Amino acid sequence: MTLTDPFNRTIDYLRVSITDRCNFRCVYCMPEEGSPVAPKEELLSSAEFIRIVKVAVDAGIRKVRLTGGEPLVRKDLVEIVRGIAALSQIQDLSLTTNGFLLTELAPALANAGLTRINVSVDTLRPDRFRAIARRGELDAVIKGIASARSAGIGPIKINCVAMRGVNDDEAADFAAWTLNEDVHVRFIELMPIRWNLDETSGFEPMSVHSGAGLIQLKQTKGSMLSDVQMRRMFVSSEDLRKSIENVHGTLEPAEIATNGPARTYRVRGALGTVGFISQISSDLCEKCNRIRLTSDGFLRPCLMSDGELDLRTPLRNGASDAELTDLLRHVVDHKPERHYLAEGQKVTGRGMSQIGG
Repeated sequence: MTLTDPFNRTIDYLRVSITDRCNFRCVYCMPEEGSPVAPKEELLSSAEFIRIVKVAVDAGIRKVRLTGGEPLVRKDLVEIVRGIAALSQIQDLSLTTNGFLLTELAPALANAGLTRINVSVDTLRPDRFRAIARRGELDAVIKGIASARSAGIGPIKINCVAMRGVNDDEAADFAAWTLNEDVHVRFIELMPIRWNLDETSGFEPMSVHSGAGLIQLKQTKGSMLSDVQMRRMFVSSEDLRKSIENVHGTLEPAEIATNGPARTYRVRGALGTVGFISQISSDLCEKCNRIRLTSDGFLRPCLMSDGELDLRTPLRNGASDAELTDLLRHVVDHKPERHYLAEGQKVTGRGMSQIGG
């Protein structure tokens, strides 16, 4: 059985946000005090997540990624992983995390059936890490990555959101990480995701930190980067690639399993790879194969679309698998052709932590 949208794309990938809570406060994602979260009774239980995923798998989904918020803060994460991994049709079960709690949890996740992991690391410099994430410590994240590798989880991908004047001068440093370690760095173009807030409030005009080259994000209380600032701080994948090649030489095309939307390259002789996810400068929608389930049980056909369908209510009202399948197919049938971020599209619904990264 397969799922096909109106533009003849096979939809076989479900991203599942298991929580809207996060233990970081990254400046491009949420305010210092955090984003609004759903009451706990509105969040799906582990059994509800597993049932919806089973319905989706029976309908044609083959790849599942668990996201958040920060999925590692959810106490029953291992139970969810084990339940999904037990579905025989699943070809790939992965997770995206900030890595802060990974050292302790990696062995249990591997034993439960998690096959691979993406860890968000926006800088390799401790001072910048604290300025960007506003929580946690870089050293704990690096130790978590090592723990995942020791537990046999792989490939390990590193997600780096590139910001001009903040961390774009580290592109070559991230590429150097791949020389002697089997890590796969993915540079992600900065998206204007501050959808719900007034663009005129938040961070004050930015100034460069003397010496370190780090833009000082002088925030007013409770703020995050605005759409205007994110557009100003945008750095293209092509610019990042040039800065890497200026240090390491011409990048060679490369492929790894479960490559996803990244265009992937390798520094000559490196164990790992460098990739670019260019959702702004190079529209990736033509090959999009995914739908999204929010932590409170709404199914979305597109990250950048306000449209979503309530699965939680029918699920809790006794809907059959066939009825849930019909709702899933309805969402796939209404998947839009593309987003319009480059044209200045504004989405007025949920924030990223509420949808799932």
